[in-house]
Amino acid sequence: MKKRRILVVDDSRACRKLVKGLLASLNANLEEASNGREALDMVLENRFDLIITDVDMPEMDGVELCKNIKSFPPLRYIPIIMVSSFDSDKDVSRGFEAGASEYVSKKTVRENLYERVKSVLKESDFARDKTILVVDDSHSIRLMLREGLSMSGFGVVTAKNGEEALEILRKVKIDLILSDIHMPVMNGITLCRKVHEDPLINTIPFIVMSTDRDRSLMKKLHSLGSDTYIVKPFNMDSLTILIGKLLSDHYLLLLKEKEQLEMERNMMLASISSLILALEAKDNYTKGHSENVSAIASGMVSLTGADKDEIEVVRLGGILHDIGKIGVRDSILLKKGRLSEEEKLEIMKHPRVGFNIIKPIPSLGEVTSLILYHHERFDGKGYPEGLKGSDIPFWARIMAVADTFDALTSNRPYRSGYTEEEAYEIIHESRGTQLCPDAVDLFFQWISDQKTKKRIDKPEEKILK
Repeated sequence: MKKRRILVVDDSRACRKLVKGLLASLNANLEEASNGREALDMVLENRFDLIITDVDMPEMDGVELCKNIKSFPPLRYIPIIMVSSFDSDKDVSRGFEAGASEYVSKKTVRENLYERVKSVLKESDFARDKTILVVDDSHSIRLMLREGLSMSGFGVVTAKNGEEALEILRKVKIDLILSDIHMPVMNGITLCRKVHEDPLINTIPFIVMSTDRDRSLMKKLHSLGSDTYIVKPFNMDSLTILIGKLLSDHYLLLLKEKEQLEMERNMMLASISSLILALEAKDNYTKGHSENVSAIASGMVSLTGADKDEIEVVRLGGILHDIGKIGVRDSILLKKGRLSEEEKLEIMKHPRVGFNIIKPIPSLGEVTSLILYHHERFDGKGYPEGLKGSDIPFWARIMAVADTFDALTSNRPYRSGYTEEEAYEIIHESRGTQLCPDAVDLFFQWISDQKTKKRIDKPEEKILK
């Protein structure tokens, strides 16, 4: 994780040292300024993630520093914590009115500062990842909301009506919608209904804002899926707090749902893995095949720059790719000799059978294409659908190479396994016909990397003379 930059502003060197000491365990670069003027110059030239400032300082005090920073749009997102011995209600109010995120008394700085800093940074990170769509036909309201929400660190995009908002929703990842009701072209009621009819965006929190206080209208919008209704004019700070809570609750709900899905998926995978082990236990020739294919294919995918989720999809696809063989008769699956044409057709059903087994499990949806298409050929002569070239999903083309290599180097009832060098030659010869050229090249890159790692892990012993 990249180190944060925190600016500590105080005219007392001892106080700056104390603050830096209290925050020493944070993963942060702590820089210093001796007054507000010096701090402002530093902030204008460099990006900071947090400012911790005293109030009473020469040249420019902390309140003026805070006002200056918050008046400059590119800097408004920077959270500011005021630390001062002036801690009356009036002093604290002055700090918050200037735009401070927190106000800590110097009397309790040792006990409270560290936790306050962690809390503010967490909230700042959370807000910075969130984009709010403001929909209103009033230019002044769009501008006011953009400025106010930007000061709290949120990303903001705006639209003049519901139709424009839907266009944005198709192109931009939006985390919350804040919409007026009475607008030309498409009003907020229609927008709310269309958003909640679309399964791709219907989980986005939706806040309605209007000068209309009609209770029946509020109920109607709630029935259409709005999360809350606020009446204009409203307090910007109250709105920001409301948005933060809605986003936080929404995030926790999504996290809970994700954890539930992962738990269900893991339970299902445990059951399916047991079936695969039972399947492979019948046949010593294929024991460990699924794990080998999984390791090779996921290793290849990792070289493409894929993220962890994509690599995990391929890893699972490798483990599950032959699950459909559960539906193949043992007399065919374990036959010692070569298969008849009829028996080959029976074997060729296993990708479709595996697809049908996994398809009902929502959390494994991305794995199904790997199971269904891992026997397709680049030249279009594969099965079950005879897909050709780039029509075959790339991860499935990678799986085909991994599957081919492990099958070639494994013993079969009707032949002994090839050596690795012989298998490399066969794969090279199949490049562009049976196997995808890009996937083959990726395979040999992975093989080269594996050999390099082995040389590093087990260097040859030096001969002592």
